Amino acid sequence: MAVEGGMKCVKFLLYVLLLAFCACAVGLIAVGVGAQLVLSQTIVQGATPGSLLPVVIIAVGAFLFLVAFVGCCGACKENYCLMITFAIFLSLIMLVEVAAAIAGYVFRDKVMSEFNKDFREQMKNYQKNNHTASILDRMQEDFKCCGATNYTDWQTVSLMPKGQVPDSCCINVTKDCGISFNVKNIYSEGCVEKIGGWLRSNVLVVAAAALGIAFVEVLGIVFACCLVKSIRSGYEVM
Repeated sequence: MAVEGGMKCVKFLLYVLLLAFCACAVGLIAVGVGAQLVLSQTIVQGATPGSLLPVVIIAVGAFLFLVAFVGCCGACKENYCLMITFAIFLSLIMLVEVAAAIAGYVFRDKVMSEFNKDFREQMKNYQKNNHTASILDRMQEDFKCCGATNYTDWQTVSLMPKGQVPDSCCINVTKDCGISFNVKNIYSEGCVEKIGGWLRSNVLVVAAAALGIAFVEVLGIVFACCLVKSIRSGYEVM
């Protein structure tokens, strides 16, 4: 039995939300793939929280796309079971997102601590590994920083000549500018704090996007439940 009256409007709005879910799913997958490509060329090694994050994002995006497809089929056929499945899965996605947000907040200091430890460890390989050296150089140039805490961290690296820092620490990078450097001509801030500040400055954008997605998901659950109730009423009439 086809839905009638106001439920037709609800069904139309649900279709619009399902399109939004598909767009969000594709966006999440794209962000996850992009983050994975970036991390594959960073100093992060092993199964750290940072290296697992892109995989989680891709998985959530793929699952959201599947859920949107189930919802679309359920709404199109006005199938009670499919709509119930859609509402339950969408609720599970919301719970996962809330759990991820809480975990990110709780472990934010641990993530930075691990990054600080990893950064210092890779500094020791600067003279041994050209790939590591190029990554550290790019980070220092992009974030305009030097060392983990500051430029003096390079003095603790055993293979780095005393009184020398990488050329990427220089404000104006030229060949051998890090040899016998002048403190005024190099970046004074450390990379760990600089990158941490960049992450904190962008967290509001991420939070706003997450709230927007959560609001759309809540609407999807409400509309799905309304449609389920209408379909069930139709079955009872029959």
